[in-house]
Amino acid sequence: MDVSLGLWIGTIGVLIALIVADFFIGGRKPHEVSIKEAGIWTVVWVVLAVLFGGFLWWHSGATPAGEFYAGYITEKSLSVDNLFVFILIMGKFAVPRIYQQRVLMFGVIIALVLRAVFIAGGAALVSTFSWVFYIFGAFLIWTAWKLIQDARSDEDEEFEENRLLKSIERHFPATDVYHGTKLFIRENGRRLMTPMLIVMIAIGTTDVLFALDSIPAIFGLTQDPYIVFTANAFALMGLRQLYFLIGGLLKKLIYLSYGLSVILGFIGVKLVLHALHESGVHVPEIGIPLSLGFIVVVLAVTTVASLMVSRKQEQEDQPEKIDV
Repeated sequence: MDVSLGLWIGTIGVLIALIVADFFIGGRKPHEVSIKEAGIWTVVWVVLAVLFGGFLWWHSGATPAGEFYAGYITEKSLSVDNLFVFILIMGKFAVPRIYQQRVLMFGVIIALVLRAVFIAGGAALVSTFSWVFYIFGAFLIWTAWKLIQDARSDEDEEFEENRLLKSIERHFPATDVYHGTKLFIRENGRRLMTPMLIVMIAIGTTDVLFALDSIPAIFGLTQDPYIVFTANAFALMGLRQLYFLIGGLLKKLIYLSYGLSVILGFIGVKLVLHALHESGVHVPEIGIPLSLGFIVVVLAVTTVASLMVSRKQEQEDQPEKIDV
């Protein structure tokens, strides 16, 4: 896809405008986000993503649009897995519900900036070294297997602070008490960080760990940096609303990890086939229509099966009524 500098600047400008509008309309005043509000904004971000895909279709044809939709759905489904960890972070730092949307908003912005750096590095590698696809493919297949192993484990997941966060907390004085939405306060002449800033950094930097599999995954669907970046941007920007919308349903998605592992394994195989093709080996390649259809079907089956089994388990756990 031929992307001019003007299109890059215009796209980034529109994304910034959307983030600013989201902040002033829904996130400027701290409040508990209702299911209705989260649902409306979730629909808004999905519609915007669909419209952007339509713009790509008009601008460059069906192939870039198909790559964007496949990448967006993949990144969106992988980002749902992030929500499990976000819930753990919110609990560990005891973030009041009234401030959670502010934390998520700026945490996601930090994550988007860091992902942009990852995408730039990945694009440079892909364009220079074709053998990188072997590494990406093998890594995704290994990640898929690890997801299955983790899903089969009965151990409760706990949030562990990364090295960057530990270093910040160790070298910069902080207070244990929230002071509204303030990031810094001054006590006895000392400038202190508040837990609000710490948890924002935790959200943003923890997402980088998820980017280690999501970025190679989307490069398995498209090697266009513009599509990779915009798919990530639209998937992340709607993540805050999705947190409040399906936060209570996450425990019911018991087969989500299995579905994600199948998708990552599929894309890993796709990358290996592409690498072999680039090396001159005559092997079939998996096209975008098949990839998009496969991803949608796996997510649909995973979601329906999860909800059906969860509902059955809830019914079995309910005590039977005894007629007197």
